[in-house]
Amino acid sequence: MVVLLVVLVVLLVVVAAVAVVLGVRARNAARQGESGAGAPQDPFGTGDQDSLRGDPRALKAGDIVEIRSTTYTVRGSLRLDEGGWSWSEHLLDDSQGTQVWLAVEEDPDLILTMWTPVTGAGAPGEKAVEFDGRTYRSGESGSANFRSEATTGLDDAGTVRYHDYESSDGALLGFESYGEAAWEATAGEKLGRYDVLIYPTAD
Repeated sequence: MVVLLVVLVVLLVVVAAVAVVLGVRARNAARQGESGAGAPQDPFGTGDQDSLRGDPRALKAGDIVEIRSTTYTVRGSLRLDEGGWSWSEHLLDDSQGTQVWLAVEEDPDLILTMWTPVTGAGAPGEKAVEFDGRTYRSGESGSANFRSEATTGLDDAGTVRYHDYESSDGALLGFESYGEAAWEATAGEKLGRYDVLIYPTAD
């Protein structure tokens, strides 16, 4: 009888200990759920910025884009793909008829670049290009397929060759050739997320 009582007491102690452990775990899980700490969060995520300033990844023809206090309208868009890597370039113009391109890509962070057509930059191919008082060093180059939406001045679909250069102070110089056309040059400027404000139009 004594042995049986000892066994029962030990079992009761074990059950009580297990109940305490499970209760602590449950309370900790509940606290994590309430605080949102249950899943890792990206501290540099742009969800709030996209809701307040518009999502550049969703740009389409007809949307209004404000870049550093200059207001543009999206005339058309290019959807580009190179071996599964995709990005977009949007043709914008302002009230004076000035046209620029806004490139939108993720690598993996959101990258926004404004490109303005220029003349006299020559052609790509060299390791360094001199233009407008700067020396630009060769960067990315390749060929991509594109699909055109709305008004871009290009075919509905085709291929484009590109070659990008960058100076020591971060200025960009890009060259593109659509189909068999001659190289066209653009001067590029990197934009911060707060440089761009989007007013989407209804579908």
